Order: sequence, then structure tokens, then C-alpha cells
Amino acid sequence: MRHRALPGWVLVAALAGGGALPAWALPSFAEVKAAHPTSETRFLDRHGELLQRQRTDPTVRQGAWVALPEVSPALRGALVYSEDRRFYEHSGVDWQAVAAAAWGNLWNTRTRGASTLTMQLAGLLDSDLQAGANGRRWTQKAGQAVWAQWLETRWRKDQILEAYLNRVPFRGEIVGVDALARSLFAKAPHGLNADEAAITAALVRAPNAAPERVAARACEVQQAMARAQGAKADCLSVRLLAGSVLRDRRWAASEGDAPHAARRALDEWRQQAGTRAVPAQVRTTLWAPLQREAQTLLQRQLRSLLGRRVEDGAVVVLDNASGEVLAWVGSSGLLSQAAEVDGVTALRQPGSTLKPFLYAQAIAEKRLSAASLIEDAPTHIPTAGGLYIPQNYDRDFRGWVSVRTALASSLNIPAVRTLAMVSPEDFAAQLLRLGLPLREGGDYYGLGLALGSPEVSLLSLANAYRTLANQGRHAPVAPLLAGPRQAVRSEAVLDPGSAFIVGDILSDANARAATFGTDSLLATRVWTAVKTGTSKDMRDNWAVGWSQRYTVGVWVGNASGAPMGEVSGTTGAAPVWAGLMRWLHERLPSRAPLPPAGVVAQTVRFGQQLEPARREWFIAGTEQPLFALGTDSDSGAPALRPRILSPVTGTILAIDPDIPPANQRLTLRAEAGNVRWRIDGRSLGRGQELQWMPWPGRHQIELLNTRGEVLDRVRIEVRGAGVKTKSGAPDKVKG
Repeated sequence: MRHRALPGWVLVAALAGGGALPAWALPSFAEVKAAHPTSETRFLDRHGELLQRQRTDPTVRQGAWVALPEVSPALRGALVYSEDRRFYEHSGVDWQAVAAAAWGNLWNTRTRGASTLTMQLAGLLDSDLQAGANGRRWTQKAGQAVWAQWLETRWRKDQILEAYLNRVPFRGEIVGVDALARSLFAKAPHGLNADEAAITAALVRAPNAAPERVAARACEVQQAMARAQGAKADCLSVRLLAGSVLRDRRWAASEGDAPHAARRALDEWRQQAGTRAVPAQVRTTLWAPLQREAQTLLQRQLRSLLGRRVEDGAVVVLDNASGEVLAWVGSSGLLSQAAEVDGVTALRQPGSTLKPFLYAQAIAEKRLSAASLIEDAPTHIPTAGGLYIPQNYDRDFRGWVSVRTALASSLNIPAVRTLAMVSPEDFAAQLLRLGLPLREGGDYYGLGLALGSPEVSLLSLANAYRTLANQGRHAPVAPLLAGPRQAVRSEAVLDPGSAFIVGDILSDANARAATFGTDSLLATRVWTAVKTGTSKDMRDNWAVGWSQRYTVGVWVGNASGAPMGEVSGTTGAAPVWAGLMRWLHERLPSRAPLPPAGVVAQTVRFGQQLEPARREWFIAGTEQPLFALGTDSDSGAPALRPRILSPVTGTILAIDPDIPPANQRLTLRAEAGNVRWRIDGRSLGRGQELQWMPWPGRHQIELLNTRGEVLDRVRIEVRGAGVKTKSGAPDKVKG
């Protein structure tokens, strides 16, 4: 702290006049304590509990202010005895020491010096009084004496000693007793013993001396104190200790339970403050007990997977209502070879965790209902890049299944068929509305978009699931900085009815039994909805879901992108997710949401005994009592809603100029025969199959029922360089 310095003649005059100084000359004790600089930022949780300490000033090591009762009595005694034995007797200037020093200078004999702790503190509080390369000038010494007497009239002795301990430089970049105790002895100041106190006191006099010199000085302090008490001191232990601690720096630059969240919070603070400065303290929205539990569960799970080539993971927990981050674990810490990489914000392939949004969109568009039947069977889908042959995770096929079973059991082929109905372009637009930052459009990802081919972050994915928890209303994640903030309006990006139905499916333990079994750990004690996912080659696996109050997202994998060994969403990420849900709801209930307006329930049956009868939720107007293949003989109920089987959305055709156009026809194929076809708004014909002679351009093919209602649509592109004329020369094809 720098204050306005006084000219030397003023100080001398003040000294002669009894030490009177202007009131603004030096600060009060409260001002010094309040303005205490530190080299670190302390990150607190929402309740003020310390979560992380991060060094933010590379030029100095200076810890938090330490109150005098928090400094060990051994250090207080050693420091006073070493530096100012009459500290509690003089009024700022030790005139006996001054006389002894003057006499020693006169006769050229060694004395301990006349600078008191109060005088040294005056020099620490004002840079104009600090010694230069050749020591202090006489005006500086006079200023120290005057300011020391001024301090003694306005500060208590304990305040002077406390401020001195917090401002005195010790060794190299270390300033203050907190940094000294943690750097050299790896403990708090209240834990320093007699040997450590003697070394600390010795460093005040010779901060950068060789370890042998510091040890000798510490021994002198111990022996002098022992003689004063009529005892003897053994200096062997202090010599051994000094030799070891002065060569180490045990105070890590950063320590705590939330290093990645701390960096994020510091960036937010700087952006908000409009400065690159660093605060001494930042309060976050994190909840310390939950943060530590998430970290513990993640590390425990990764240790259980030793031998399966997996070392990294990340966890994020969001409050559904406010969007506040309650836990942010960016890595597995010491288990990782890339612990600095933040897995919460890193981009990864989400695998099957995108399926809930796909089915929600199809249900909202009334293409499907939760009871609609989709075939889970081997399929070959023609695309621009060749045939796309999707597989299920277990390489098995289950035939015709309901949407409820397909989603809850995470079947891949029904998801791909659903995306063909919705179209990759429309689904990609939906994902963008959910806050998932896709780098490319839907046509780029194609049908692989249904199985999680793009890259997203755990934070954005968890927040998209929070949108499902909030019945389709999306809002960004709240800043990590705690405190008052402007209300953020949410936006309806999903139909509330379809969001409710998807949540009901993901909470249904019976529906997921086909893949996960009846005793899956995904079936929690309270109401929760959850989806797992595994990316290609087992490079990432996920478990993301929500309860009535919280959304929890977990990622497990390798920061390097290396594949894991037989680690799926249920064996990798799901145990951490389930453990956090148990912890969060140990005493807090979680109830299933109420259906929103426009959602109705109806008992449904399935023909051919495909699935047991059950009570199902529907978007109003899509409900029906029977779902069967063809016409059910018992009720005459209609079959499935017909859809286009070929071509699929995204197909790109090229007209070959060497083949007559009349011979280049595209077969349009539907699931049922009593349908009509329309291309670009123009009627083409009727029937389950139809031949169409394509022409260059982008086209929309629609399937209609006999009432003219659109049942399904796909978008394709036809490209053509030209066709041969009778002379053999190519002409351009006009489109």
C-alpha cells in the first residue's frame, strides 16, 4: 500500500515536535487489512465454503490475511525475541537500542540494530521508506521513527504484530506468514512448531541467505530463548529441517476441488468487470458437498475400470429451475494424463443421447406416437456416400417394436428410420434451437445424426436435457458467478406434450428392460428420466438425465480420444449418474411431472401380441386403441401410418449423360399401397411403388392418403451434366 510521503525535513521537524503527523499520513489497521493483496484468488461455493485456491499473480507468493490468534505462539515468541525484545515496552522507538547502536557505530562494534517491529512495519506500509541498494538514508530512518510513534498512538500492539506478520517478506517471492508456512512447511501458520518458528524468525533478518546461514541464525534464536528460560537448546533438528525445507516449494500454485470451474468463473468475473485484474475472492454457484461427492464418485468409478483403457471423465449438475451449475468436475484429476483438459466443455460425440430429441420432434410433428410401431430389422439405406447399414449396440434385432421400447432400449435402426421421416436438416435445426452448437448442417451428417455423429459438449448436452425437464422451454446455463442477476426468459423450443412423453419413456424401467434388464441401476428409488449413449469405437460414453429438481450429466472416456475397452454407457458413466441421483435425493423427494394441456392417456393394445397392453400417453388427436401390422382381425383397426421407404432424405442422384433419360427412372416405394405421390407440389400417381423420371434440381417428394393429407415427405437432389444429342455432342440439361 502506497501513501503520500513526507519530505525529510518535515519528518525531522515532526520528530523534534513529539512525533505529530497529519491524520492522512498512514492508514488505519482496518484499511491495511481490507486492502491486503494476495497472489491467489479464493473460489467459494454458494454458501461461502472454500472450494479452490488458484494463484493469479506470478510475481509474488502472498496468502490470505492471518489473524494473530491464528499464528502459533512459538512463532510469535521467536519473532519478537529475535527482532524486538522490548516490543511490548517501547512506544515505537527503542531508545536503548538506538543508544547501543550509536555507541557500537562509534567504536565499530557489532550490535543487533535499533529498528523495532513498529519501525519495520512503517517501512513495509510506505514504499518511500523502504531501503535501497545502499541501505536507508537518514531521512528515511527519521521517517520510520516518526511513523512508528504515530502508529503506536493509534494501533494496538497486537494489531502492529499482526500486520507485520502479514506484510513482512521472508524468502524470494514469499511474503507474509501464510505463504511462508504453506510454502516451506506445508501447513497453516497456527501449526508451526519451535524449530519451524526459529527458521521463520531467522529468515526475517536474512531472507535469501544460504540454508547453512539460516540454520545457524535459527540456532542462535533457539539458544537465546532457551537461556532466558534457564534451559538448553539442541540445534541438530533445526539444522536438518532448514536444509530440507529451504530447497522446496510445497505450496502448489492451485489446489482444491474445482480447478476447471474456477478458471471459468475467473473468466466470467473479468468479463463482467471489464479488466484483466484478479479478485481476491470469487463466490460461485457451486455447492461444495455435491462437488466433492461428484469428484469422489467419478474417481472411484474410473479406478474400478482399471485395465479397460479409460482414465478421464467429467460431471455437471444443473438446477432445473434456475440453470445454475451446482457441480462442475472437469477431469479425473491425478488419474488423468491430461488433467488440464476440461471435459465439461470439450466437444465429443454424444452417441445415442440425441435420440430423445429426435423422437420428441417426430411426436410433436405427429409422425409418431409413443405406441407407434417401427421395424427393428436389418436395413440397407442408400445415401450419397453409398449404402448406410445401421446396427444395434448388441448386434441383435427385435422386429416390430413400439416407439416407447425403441427409445427406452436405445435401438439404433428405429432411430435411423425416424430420422428419415423427420429429415436430417430439420433435426439439425431442432438441435440448434436446443443450444447444441453443430458445426455443420443436417445434410453433412446425414442419417448418422440419429446416432450422435456431431460433436457437442457435456455442458450443452446437459442443458438440452434440462429443456426436456422444463417441458420444452430452453434457457442458457446461468453464469458460475453467484449473486443477483437479471432474469433470463426461457423460450419454447419443444412441444411440451412431446417433451413430457419422452420424459415418461425415459423413466420407464420396463420399457428399457429389453436392452438394460429389469435390475438396471438406471432405475432409481425416486422418479428420474435418463438416457445413456456410447459413441463410435467406444471413444465416449454418457449418462444424462433429470429428476424433478436436478439435471445430471456424466461423460467417461479419454481426453486423447483413444477408444476404451468394452466400456458402455451403463458400465462407464451410468454408475456415477445413479450415485449422484441417490445422493441428491437421499432426503429430497422427486415426483413425476403432471401432463401438460394437449396430452391424453388411453389404453392401447398391440396386434400379433407384439407388446403387452398398457396405458399410453398421446398428443391429442393421435390416440388410437390398437396398433397392429396390417388390419387386426378383431377390430378392423388400420395399420401403421404409411411412410416413404425409398428414396430417403438426403439422397443425391446423378444423371448419366451416356444413358437415355427415359431409361434412368427412380423407383418410389411406400409401406402401403393405398397412397398418392406428389413431387414439388405436382401430383405424380398412386400405388405402393411408382417409377419417376428425375430431372436436375432439388425436389420434395410427398406421400399422401386418399384425403390428401401428407403422411410423409423426403428431400432429394438430382444432378446432371448433360445428355447426348443424336450427333453425340452433349447438351446441357436444363432444370
